[in-house]
Amino acid sequence: MKLTFIGNGNMAKALIEGLVSSYEIEVFGRNEASLKALKERVPQITTKVLGELEDMTDKNIILCVKPYSLPELAPKLSGEANALYSVLAGTSIESLATQIKAKKYIRTMPNLGASHLKSMTTITGDECLKEQAIDIFNQIGRSLWLSSENELDIATGVAGSGPAYLALISEAMADGAVQQGLKRGDAQTLVTGLFEGFAPLLANDNPADIKDGVMSPGGTTAAGYAAMERNGVRNAMMEAIADAYSKAKELKAKN
Repeated sequence: MKLTFIGNGNMAKALIEGLVSSYEIEVFGRNEASLKALKERVPQITTKVLGELEDMTDKNIILCVKPYSLPELAPKLSGEANALYSVLAGTSIESLATQIKAKKYIRTMPNLGASHLKSMTTITGDECLKEQAIDIFNQIGRSLWLSSENELDIATGVAGSGPAYLALISEAMADGAVQQGLKRGDAQTLVTGLFEGFAPLLANDNPADIKDGVMSPGGTTAAGYAAMERNGVRNAMMEAIADAYSKAKELKAKN
């Protein structure tokens, strides 16, 4: 199966690196130098600078551009695609359908873990493409089909934006260790190992049970946990998801 990428930014690169072993891939982009660099990095793909009018008839498109650039891009795509997979945050299927012709439409939200085949991708859209969409995005990690675009917008704040939030937490933990006297390299090694070991724990246990299993009465974990609650870490994370969802709705209203 051939996949046609429109765009070659960070998310597109992550997806391409994850999918290239399983699919034939062509990439259209606006910058010749960046396309050349991508081709050198992933020689199996074909690349082309996006012209004034490109025929997308019967292609399976993965649209990986910034939402604000869609009105400028869409007139350059002619014909009716077979399927359009969009990773544009806050851009509804209704909006996509008015700008790019396709027989079927899917909205997805992968994350940068795709380049390590560890993306958590959410998907919604035409039910007839459900199995194909899951097959494609399972190649780069795990995928979850959602029943509505509204649910996908909520999930964007978790799976899509989540790596940035976890990066902040991991950086803060390492900074805390350094502040107390640990070498920077050792602090980073500890945090990296912590995240590696936490994933299988979370896959098999409820977060509350994990916490209770670590936090003994009057111990170090209890002291640190109390500090996080005192400083509103839980509420800050909940507000981060709420604000990300609000931004997704705001983008959808504009697009």
